Amino acid sequence: MPKSEPLDVRKFGNASVAVYSSPEEMGSAAAKQAALLIGQAIEKRGYARVIAATGNSQIPLANELVKQPVNWSAVDLFHMDEYINLSDSHPSSFRLWIRTRLVDKIHPRKAYYLNGDAPDLEAEIKRYTDLLLEDSIDLAFVGFGENGHIAFNDPPVANFNDPATVKRIVLDEACRRQQAGEGHFPSEEAVPRDAISITCPGLFRAESWVSCVPEARKATAVRNALEGPISEACPASLVRRHPNAFVYLDTESASLLSFARELKEV
Repeated sequence: MPKSEPLDVRKFGNASVAVYSSPEEMGSAAAKQAALLIGQAIEKRGYARVIAATGNSQIPLANELVKQPVNWSAVDLFHMDEYINLSDSHPSSFRLWIRTRLVDKIHPRKAYYLNGDAPDLEAEIKRYTDLLLEDSIDLAFVGFGENGHIAFNDPPVANFNDPATVKRIVLDEACRRQQAGEGHFPSEEAVPRDAISITCPGLFRAESWVSCVPEARKATAVRNALEGPISEACPASLVRRHPNAFVYLDTESASLLSFARELKEV
């Protein structure tokens, strides 16, 4: 079991930020915080509604989350984005990621998926919007992309005042480059150009955020999100406005923050 003692804890805006020595320690600490928040929601109203994030950066969290003593039979699980025209059996499908890394292991009460290959995408967007809005969301896992995106809200399309809860978007080149770089597709050209995503306001509806952001490739996004302007130029900067956000970093992703030198001296 990874240790979970942080090297540093401090606030950036409303966000509580903790730095750990490794992705494994980060994931363990984030999973414990998530389990606490989910448990509180279940105790309060009998069930919890959770939006899960996907991708390589979320693996340390997912690996530890499934070990937590949560009453998963009282949890409804959503995911936040999916490529258009990609089947749920495709190796890079986020539905497959959620199903194999979480749903098949924790067996939640319900699992809701965004069907990017639905024949009527407008109807699918409405269906998923209605599901999200029919009740409050207790927790969202919100990772930061290399370009600062949250879900698939890249800087060119992110809108902090978006009237939509779910929408169709076009991925920018940096986002598609990241998906290829993580090994999900053989090349940037193979990455789908279109996706469906929960919007920034849709994510912000969640009563709590848990953001796991490991690795050196995320260091610029972390610096921009936590120490740059709160701006749609870095959608992840919205974390500083959220009333109950917890950000978990490792030393590599925190390496460009103003206090990074202090971490090396611990």
